[in-house]
Amino acid sequence: PTQDPSFLLPLPKPDPATLVFGKQFSDHMLTINWSAADGWETPHIKPFQNLSLHPASSALHYSIELFEGMKAFRGEDNHIRLFRPMLNMERMLRSADRSSLPLFDKEELLKCIKKLVEVDQEWVPFSQDASLYIRPTFIGTEPSLGVSPTTQAMIFVIVGPVGPYFATGSFNPISLLADPSFVRAWKGGVGAYKMGGNYGPTIAVQSEAVKRGCQQVLWLYGEQEEITEVGTMNLFIYWTNEKGEKELFTPPLDGIILPGVTRQSLLDLARTWGEFKVTERTMSMKELLGALDAGRILEVFGAGTACVVCPVGSLLYREESYQIPTMQNGPDLAKRFHKELTDIQVRARIMQDGNRPCRSAASGALWRPRERPFYNLALNTF
Repeated sequence: PTQDPSFLLPLPKPDPATLVFGKQFSDHMLTINWSAADGWETPHIKPFQNLSLHPASSALHYSIELFEGMKAFRGEDNHIRLFRPMLNMERMLRSADRSSLPLFDKEELLKCIKKLVEVDQEWVPFSQDASLYIRPTFIGTEPSLGVSPTTQAMIFVIVGPVGPYFATGSFNPISLLADPSFVRAWKGGVGAYKMGGNYGPTIAVQSEAVKRGCQQVLWLYGEQEEITEVGTMNLFIYWTNEKGEKELFTPPLDGIILPGVTRQSLLDLARTWGEFKVTERTMSMKELLGALDAGRILEVFGAGTACVVCPVGSLLYREESYQIPTMQNGPDLAKRFHKELTDIQVRARIMQDGNRPCRSAASGALWRPRERPFYNLALNTF
């Protein structure tokens, strides 16, 4: 990508201890325009600035838009790494295809994102409790009110430092509202894609959960009231199944579940350990409450990029509160997952199966901040 020569003086970096998610942004951004007539233009890294959009842009009217969420970590060795970024690129490409947005080369886009991280490397917090959040976004920009595939589009990427989801040293459980009158996604819809239109309608339900004394929503689906996701996180349950086996399961990718990167990572870790059964299966509210009553539920937690894992302590369903013994059981598994992934992200530990899930933020060998200036790393463009 090209670099705008009119770079502004860098903004002061915030104290990692005071960071609020999604409120602070770095000095620069990446933009890549596309048109049906000319294809992809040259990517540009420029000073962080407002976008200029026509009022009839398709993203503003018909939600022809999608986004991703990923992180860059500064390790104990001072190297900067991205965590499994190709999974994000593959998911973004699937979302683009479902949105009738143009396809792109995921390897080339990842190179551009790495370049942006390198340019703004000083924004990656010098803290193992914080990281640089990366938000790639893809929008339709055609100035037309027609409901049709867009002939103009833009990918833009912004980044900013974020602190830990939990306060240092805490691992507090959340309470969930399970109300079958609210539905997040349905079969044949777009719940498996990371589109902005999937998130806006959930805000009112989240507010309803807070009014009823809960912190998040347990989304249910269908006549059987299948449990699906927790807020914007994937859901995991660790229990003793009907055969007396210890089992970790999460709902399957059946079209209403977002294929989370953290979700996949926890499944990979658990299968590598080989210590208990690991499955992808459905569970109804009736089955969950029956297992709770029988004392077979051990831990329930959400999993996502923001928090890694988030323990669940209680559930409000049809005006009755149910206690979930996650914290009474450690929570040994949730804490182990959190530590294992953190070790991989900031300590560059290699998984037991030999995989190295973190990638350097620069192509080729690992690099140290400030030792390789922008112009020393040549990257291909679209």
